[in-house]
Amino acid sequence: MKVVVVSGIWPPDPGGPASHAPALAEFLHQRGHTVDVVTTADAAPATRQYPVHWISRRSAIRHVRCALLVRRRARGADVVYATSMIRRATIGALLARRPIVVKLVSDEVFERATRNGRYEGTLDEFQHVGGARNRFLRTTRNAALRRAHHVFCPSAYLRDVALEWDLDPGHVSVLPNPAPSAPQLPGRDELRRELRLDGRVLAFAGRLGPQKALGVALEAIAAVPDVTLVVAGDGPERAALEGQAIQLGLEGRSRFLGSLSRDDVLRLFRAADGSVLSSAWENFPHTVVEALAVGCPVIATAVGGVPEVVRDGENGLLVPPNDVASLTAAIQRYFEDDDLRRRLADAAAPSVSGYTEEAVFTRIESELTRAVGR
Repeated sequence: MKVVVVSGIWPPDPGGPASHAPALAEFLHQRGHTVDVVTTADAAPATRQYPVHWISRRSAIRHVRCALLVRRRARGADVVYATSMIRRATIGALLARRPIVVKLVSDEVFERATRNGRYEGTLDEFQHVGGARNRFLRTTRNAALRRAHHVFCPSAYLRDVALEWDLDPGHVSVLPNPAPSAPQLPGRDELRRELRLDGRVLAFAGRLGPQKALGVALEAIAAVPDVTLVVAGDGPERAALEGQAIQLGLEGRSRFLGSLSRDDVLRLFRAADGSVLSSAWENFPHTVVEALAVGCPVIATAVGGVPEVVRDGENGLLVPPNDVASLTAAIQRYFEDDDLRRRLADAAAPSVSGYTEEAVFTRIESELTRAVGR
């Protein structure tokens, strides 16, 4: 089978699709399938065992060029798989007369509105927000999704949202993000020395944008003495967050590492005492599964699909979103109760043991095969 994998971001970019797309491409390649990748990038991506075709993000007509590139690659393929750039991937697949399977990772219309500062509410509330721009984007999004042979959603929460867009329930299923196949990691003490981590340490990994509400985490850290926050990732809010950390007096208790490889993120999570996710909204974040997979409990906001993997008091702690006081209290409780911390750490990896890449990617492979044989 010849598969075109489409993703708007690719390593070294941070974010879920930048982890998912290369992992799936590698899996399909190892299974004997021919893989082509189409992505956008700021510079040429690193060489892989399969071709990675890219369009510069500086191109004024990058959307058109992406759709045409998908069409060109899909003409020599059997099926297209898109984990973002769904409109462009669908147009390219349609022009090439090839089926498409989609992984829906978010409500892209909502993301655009929040990223551009046009909306500050929740994802659920946004579903009822009107306006000509929103109607146009929703109409084109829904048209693209309805053309898909199948749509995977990482959480039941997002599937419920998507079904409000009049998609066929029989063509939309839940497929959680996989836990990574963790590399052989040194012992925790060795990693802490290597990463220069001392005392009580929480880690965050992800794109530094409005969705993650990392400023809430910084305020909570400032209120809990002797706790350090180590941040892996980059994004439009990095400079503002670094400035906020200084204003809060966190110069010695916050470190911004920039973008890290997936393996380095896993090493950071393994070395930390816990991870923190202060997001205002989420779907089913990859970093939560990654942290749990290496035995790192998660202190997170109970938004979107997060409660589907983080269970309060079992493998992590859950708090309401945008609530500094609640997050502060959870961090204090976590570090003051040694028995709780050990119990959560012991349960972390077993709680995601069923989310193997083999199981998740095999389901995607099967759906791609069905799309080809349709």
